[in-house]
Amino acid sequence: MVSPPPRAAAVAAARAWLRVGPAPRPLMGSQGGVGAPGNGGPGEGESGETRKLQEEGRAARGKRRKGKGKAGAGQGGKGNGAEGKPERPQAKEETGLGAEAGPSAGLGKAGERGGSVEEGARRLVRGDEGSAGARKEAKGRSEGKKEEWRVRTGRREGARPARAQGRGSQAWGRLAGTRAAMATAAEEEAAAAAAREPACRPAAGPALLCLPEELLLLIFSYLDMQALGRLAQVCRWLRRFTSCDLLWRRIARASLNSGFTRLGTDLMASVPVKERVKVSQNWRLGRCREGILLKWRCSQMPWMQLEGDSLYISQANFILAYQFRPDGASLNRRPLGVFAGHDEDVCHFVLANSHIISAGGDGKIGIHKIHSTFTVKYSAHVQEVNCVDCKGGIIVSGSRDRTAKVWPLASGRLGQCLHTIQTEDRVWSIAISPLLSGQLMTHLGSDFPPGAGVLDVMYESPSTLLSCGYDTYVRYWDLRASARKCVMEWEEPHDSTLYCLQTDGNHLLATGSSYYGVVRLWDRRQRACLHAFPLTSTPLSSPVYCLRFTTRHLYAALSYNLRVLDFQNP
Repeated sequence: MVSPPPRAAAVAAARAWLRVGPAPRPLMGSQGGVGAPGNGGPGEGESGETRKLQEEGRAARGKRRKGKGKAGAGQGGKGNGAEGKPERPQAKEETGLGAEAGPSAGLGKAGERGGSVEEGARRLVRGDEGSAGARKEAKGRSEGKKEEWRVRTGRREGARPARAQGRGSQAWGRLAGTRAAMATAAEEEAAAAAAREPACRPAAGPALLCLPEELLLLIFSYLDMQALGRLAQVCRWLRRFTSCDLLWRRIARASLNSGFTRLGTDLMASVPVKERVKVSQNWRLGRCREGILLKWRCSQMPWMQLEGDSLYISQANFILAYQFRPDGASLNRRPLGVFAGHDEDVCHFVLANSHIISAGGDGKIGIHKIHSTFTVKYSAHVQEVNCVDCKGGIIVSGSRDRTAKVWPLASGRLGQCLHTIQTEDRVWSIAISPLLSGQLMTHLGSDFPPGAGVLDVMYESPSTLLSCGYDTYVRYWDLRASARKCVMEWEEPHDSTLYCLQTDGNHLLATGSSYYGVVRLWDRRQRACLHAFPLTSTPLSSPVYCLRFTTRHLYAALSYNLRVLDFQNP
């Protein structure tokens, strides 16, 4: 027997062979060990079985010459009777131990393969490389699983998956490209989901954020608008939390035209309170953008009403219905409906129970169904009907003939006068009390100068109402305090007649003057006017015959056009 060379010489010879010979094929999985892939472990080359091993080695060399098997190139030949099958992890570990077992074990394996000492060394080096390749491949798979976990949880880092040094390197490259594309798609989906879903409470942060939400709501309720706005800039969770309607309700009730009445009733529950408070600051500061919605050629005395996303306005002897566009600052030019029936101009009209009740200069009252062509008109007064109101199935009209009359709205009794009220002067405006008592309760005021007619009146509650007219004052009446003296009054600074008024039921009051189409905004907690908007110039000076507003827009009807003041997008 020839003594085997030391391990260092074998490694050097193997490296020289690798530089000259062809490149070995990549190893796969647990193959490429020193010994045969059978059950024999390290130390099978003992002295008692040397002859047997040599005979097996000669048989293996004969088979290799005939081309029936391959050995030492990363595949496991016919040693275990199943060519190409990956070896178990335990077998791979045994192979590694066999490579380190010393010269006798190495000689035994070389004899078993039937090769020379140099071939045994080459197999030894290849076995080491195979073991290293298997370890790298296992490491690559482990890193690949980590990468896939990062992608699934949306926390993918910039790490690139390691490539295994085995037979599956090409397949792994294709898989890595697919996983990169999947990672990009997953990142986009995670970003979209984060934008859709509300932010979660931060896991770490000040101790204040760890308190229960009910306690946080109580603490934040003492903050003003500026402090809540700064809190919303801290993080997404606080931005969502500080947008709660409960936090802004107190601020909204103290703001102008935020949709809350004096009693706390929310008139626009579908709009977030925070957004309404933002727009209310524009009302307070007078920031708005002016525009023209409609124009007409000849001078008119229009009247209008709002209902949902529809605008009803009178022009001559017609009433036209228009639909607002989504921005609320423009109209669809084509009207939804046209309601006619009067021989002269429409002086006034109201909306009630899906009906339009109109008063005309021909002394007649017209009743129109909004969603049909049904129209009825009947003679009501000797002279023109200046005003009309309807509540609870009852119609009340006022005329220049110094009378006010009560009419039923029931279809079977249309045109039948229920009651006539004689007055001392022409009736310019009329309003039905929410109490619907049907009885004369009191006379308002005792200090009006002669000819100081009331041109507009409106109830806020059964016991409070507002009025304005020729005497250039807006008066606030509380019937519980006194019927002879108003509790609050605001004077028009330019001594102009006030044709109309409108209130939000809380703090905001708007009036329309007779000169230059001036619309004034008042804060009812102050005496002085808050803002004034002149809507006409000297050649086309016109009164503001009617005005209406929402939480975002104000609409004013003048002699030649319909104007809008947009407070949402100033």
